[in-house]
Amino acid sequence: MVRLLNVYTISAFAALGGALFGFDISSMSGVIGTEQYQNYYGNPLGARQGAITSAMAAGSLVGALSSSFLGDRLSRKVSIQIGAALWIVGAIVQSASTGVPMLVVGRLLAGLCVGVTSSLVPIYQSEIAPRKIRGRIVSLQQFAITWGIMVQYFIEYGCSFLNSTASFRIPWAIQAVPAIVLLVGLFWFPRSPRWLASKDHWEEALRVLAFLRSPANDINDPLVLAEYKEIEDQIRSEREEQSNSYRELFSRKMRKRVILSMAIQMWSQLSGMNVMMYYIVYVLKSAGIANSMLASAVQYVINVVMTIPSILWTDKWGRRPALLIGAIVMGFWLFAIGGLLMRFGEPNPDVDQPYTWIVVGHPSATRAILACSYLAVATFAVSWGPVGWMYPPEIVPLRIRAKSVALATATNWASNFALGFAVPPLLRSIQWRLFFIFGAFNVAAFIHVWFAAPETKRRTLEELDEVFEYGEPLWRSFLGRRESNKLDMLARDIEIGILKIGRPSHVEATYVTTENAHSDRTIP
Repeated sequence: MVRLLNVYTISAFAALGGALFGFDISSMSGVIGTEQYQNYYGNPLGARQGAITSAMAAGSLVGALSSSFLGDRLSRKVSIQIGAALWIVGAIVQSASTGVPMLVVGRLLAGLCVGVTSSLVPIYQSEIAPRKIRGRIVSLQQFAITWGIMVQYFIEYGCSFLNSTASFRIPWAIQAVPAIVLLVGLFWFPRSPRWLASKDHWEEALRVLAFLRSPANDINDPLVLAEYKEIEDQIRSEREEQSNSYRELFSRKMRKRVILSMAIQMWSQLSGMNVMMYYIVYVLKSAGIANSMLASAVQYVINVVMTIPSILWTDKWGRRPALLIGAIVMGFWLFAIGGLLMRFGEPNPDVDQPYTWIVVGHPSATRAILACSYLAVATFAVSWGPVGWMYPPEIVPLRIRAKSVALATATNWASNFALGFAVPPLLRSIQWRLFFIFGAFNVAAFIHVWFAAPETKRRTLEELDEVFEYGEPLWRSFLGRRESNKLDMLARDIEIGILKIGRPSHVEATYVTTENAHSDRTIP
C-alpha cells in the first residue's frame, strides 16, 4: 500500500511555492490586453508597463538574496511559510490597488515571496529526494509553475468578460488562496534532513530520513543508514575545514560551480521564454492573430503538457542533453519568428499600440508565427524550464547550498527584471530584431553548457563533489557518466555487518575488517 504522505506528495505540495510564481506571470499576461485594465491604469505603454511588470522581479531579486539567510537560520520549510505570508499581503494590495503606484507595491511584496520560494523550494525538494528520482522531484517545481500560469490565465480570461474593474481584481485576489493552503499545510510536513543534520538535530534527521526512504519508517534500514552516514561524513568534513561559508562561496574551488549555477538561471531567462509568457498577447496581436487571448490560452496548456516528459524522463536522459538540445532548438524557433516578422511585417500605422510592427494580409505567415511560438514554448517546457531549477541545488555542497542557490535565483530575477522592463519598449523600437537577439542568446547558452556543465543525474548530493573534481573534460559527458553505486555499496556493507552505524546524537561508524572480525576500528 502506498503511503499518502511520501516524497512525491511532500514535494508536490511544496511546489505550490512555484505555482505562486506561475500565478504572478499570468497576472500580467492575462490582463494587459483588456480594455478594463488599460482604461483604469491609463493605458500604460513602453517603460510604464515595463515598470509594472518588472516590479515583481525586483521584489523577487531582494527575496532571493535574503533566502540564504532565512533558509540556513530558520530552515527551508519555515522560510517558505514566511514567503507564503508575504504573498497573501501582496495579493491583497494588488487586488485593492487604486493606481499604478499601489499596484507596483503589491507586486513588489508578491515578488519578495517568489524570490524566497523559488530559491528554497528546489533546495527543499532536492534535499528530501532519493538520488535516482531527484530530477523528477525537483521538476515538480516547474510543473507547478506551468499549472499556476495556466490556471491564473484561464481565471483572467473568464473574468475579462466582466465589464468592470472586477475583471482584474478578482483574479488578483484569488492568488491568495494557494498561498494560504501552502502556509497552513506546511505545518504538518517534515524539515529537510540535511538541514536538521547541519544544526546537530541528528535524531530527528535520522527519523525524517527513515520516514522518507522506508515504507515502514525503519531507522535500521541499510539504505537509510547509508545515506545518513554520507550526510554525517560531509558535515563532519566541512566542520573540520572550518571555512567561512561566505568566503568559500567565491573560493577558487567553488567559484566555478557558483558561476555555473548563476549562468544556468540567467540563460533560462534569456532563452526568450519571458517574451512568450509576459507579452505573448503583444506578439500574437502584432502577428495578426484575431483572438490573441484564446491563442495565448493554448500556449499555456502546451506549457503544462510538455513539462510532463521532463518529469518522467530527465533522470534517465540527463540534465546536460536536455540543456544542449533545448538551447539549439529554442534558438531555431525564435530565429524563425524573427525571420517571418521581418519578411511579411510592416510598420503599424496605429502609434498608440504597444507593438509598432504588424503582419497584415499574410494568413500563412500568421499561422507559421503562431506555430513557432507554440513550439518554442514546448521546447522550453521539456528542457530549460525544469532543468534550470534542478541543476543549481545539485552542484554545490550543503554548507554553501542555500547561499549559492540564492545567488543563482537572484541572477534569474535580475535577468527577469531587466527583460520585464526592457521588452515592451524594445518591441516598439526594434520590432522583429528582438527575436534574433534571443535566438543568439540560445546559441551562446549552448556553447557555454557544452564546455562548462557536467552531467549530474543519479548521484547523491554528497557525491557531486567528485563529479566536479573528476579529470575528464566536461564536453565528453554529453550522455553522462555511468550511474554511481557508491550508496548501494555502503548500504550493502551495513546490511552484512561490515560497517556499523552508531546512534545519534553523534554518529560513529564501526568497520569490521574481514581479516579480523573481532578487532573493530572506528572511522573518525
